[in-house]
Amino acid sequence: MPRFEESARLVPMNLSRGVIQTPDQNGAQRNDSWFAMRLSLAFGVLLLAGKILAYFLTRSSAILADAAESVVHVVATGFAAFSLRLSARPAVRTFLYGYERISFFSAGFEGAMIGVAGVTIIVTSVREWLGGLRLENVGFGSLLILGAGVVNAALGWYLVRTGRRVHSLILEANGKHVLTDSLTSFGVLIGLVLVLATRWKPFDPIVAMAVALNILWSGGNLIWRSVQGLLDYSDPKVGEEIQEKLDTIAKQLGVRYHGLRFRSTGHRQLIECHLLFPRNTLLADAHRLATSVEQLLPKQLSFPAEVLTHLEPVDDDEVHPLPHYTGVPKSL
Repeated sequence: MPRFEESARLVPMNLSRGVIQTPDQNGAQRNDSWFAMRLSLAFGVLLLAGKILAYFLTRSSAILADAAESVVHVVATGFAAFSLRLSARPAVRTFLYGYERISFFSAGFEGAMIGVAGVTIIVTSVREWLGGLRLENVGFGSLLILGAGVVNAALGWYLVRTGRRVHSLILEANGKHVLTDSLTSFGVLIGLVLVLATRWKPFDPIVAMAVALNILWSGGNLIWRSVQGLLDYSDPKVGEEIQEKLDTIAKQLGVRYHGLRFRSTGHRQLIECHLLFPRNTLLADAHRLATSVEQLLPKQLSFPAEVLTHLEPVDDDEVHPLPHYTGVPKSL
């Protein structure tokens, strides 16, 4: 893999391929995101009510744990909806880059809530087990939990798919939480079926605790992703795609570059690079080429991006005597 300071010899490609998102397309994506979030919140409340009903019918500790996870889900979805609204607001004088990075706070908050749910499930299951297990109407309760699991699985798939399509970390994180909720329901269902089949009631809390461990793992992953975003983690795969497309564009335009850096806002990539020109290049010509790079690169990428360039002489080593930090791992 060539260094960022060098242009790779790649096969030229059609620079007109790809489409920059128009304001109408951005507006449509925001509408899709907001519709999906409202759907998530509405179904979250309805399924929570169903699980509470199932608990009072069965007195199952596993179902109570599932309901507790749904309470956390509704709270987290409410915060995610607020974050989604805030992230769509335009930049202002005091927040010149906008509010998109709230996505990382939202993912972290949702991950923390998932962790709280996992701990709550374990504590509740142990307490119910030690206090004596009482199970009633297990068959009917199992049907309610099965319905909740199927609905959440479909909703979670829809949210994750929509979040990836519109490049919304908030929606994607919420969708993964919903999928986690569906796994919880299916795990609880397995426990109830085992109780029905064997008449051994401890299957109920044991399965609930096993599901809780999976929930904790999922929440931890969301928190880690939030931390990476807040620390401006540079994804190597994103870096490879940016470098490949930029090398091709630079070769076709006859320019060189170095000092490439990029970071994610949770919705788009902010990309910076220094373009190098011969010392006698007219400023107007250099600016025209720089503008071309800024316009062409987002067209070639598979994710939304904004490009900012800096112009400098190719042989001006006195200005930058030290190597440029690229912001990505050395493996690139």
